[in-house]
Amino acid sequence: MEKLSVVIITKNEERNIGRCLASVAWADEIVILDTGSNDRTLDLSREHNCRIEHTEWHGFGPAKQKAVACASHSWILSVDADEEVSPELRNEIQHILGGDGTIRFDAYRLKRRTWYVDRWIRHSGWNSDTPVRLFEKHKAGFNEKLIHESVEVRGTIGTIGGLLYHYSYPDLVSHLDKMRFFTALAAEQRIGNRKRGSVTAALLHGCSKFIKMYLLQAGFLDGKTGFVLAVNSAFGIYFKHLLYWEQSLQREISAADSTA
Repeated sequence: MEKLSVVIITKNEERNIGRCLASVAWADEIVILDTGSNDRTLDLSREHNCRIEHTEWHGFGPAKQKAVACASHSWILSVDADEEVSPELRNEIQHILGGDGTIRFDAYRLKRRTWYVDRWIRHSGWNSDTPVRLFEKHKAGFNEKLIHESVEVRGTIGTIGGLLYHYSYPDLVSHLDKMRFFTALAAEQRIGNRKRGSVTAALLHGCSKFIKMYLLQAGFLDGKTGFVLAVNSAFGIYFKHLLYWEQSLQREISAADSTA
């Protein structure tokens, strides 16, 4: 049977980490890469006999790839602290890695279901969320993106049916907090892009996001929660493009000052 390393990056995740670690306790190794927790995250991780490493924050992609590099085993399961491996997913992973010695793919997509405020979201575009999270580290790895990182695979990819549960947004405040954090990272990642942003573009992108999630991706079938999700997601896109517009203004001001 192939041995498995679970890798998790953390910072102040005491609210989530216990549930996550309990769901992967069957793994051969759990590596925690912490980026500066000052709550009980590391104490809870020690209770689960995790191997703890530390790093400075340089974005999601670099952090997750460093966690992969810290792992002892070739097969990697990358999960976030606010995720939980379902029993069905655990059984499928164990079957894949413990079969007859021949593994069909170099990496696997996992089907992720996200909890938003008061329900599991089954539409709104989130029903097609299938990130690559299980992979052989000599054939795949995370890219260097600060945000919206993903695993780049140099080989074949399969899909596992068991669910990865995602508790990213237990309440509206958590959504707004993450929205602010992610939009700031998106703007930072865009530094150097000379394309000019605009308020009009921000409005159009925001409206398009709402129409796509609520109407085209059937967010209305998620009830009132689907409407709230579409509105908040649209605002996040609008705000991100406003930051792009602000970057354009700052470049123009800097250029004017340099020629003055």
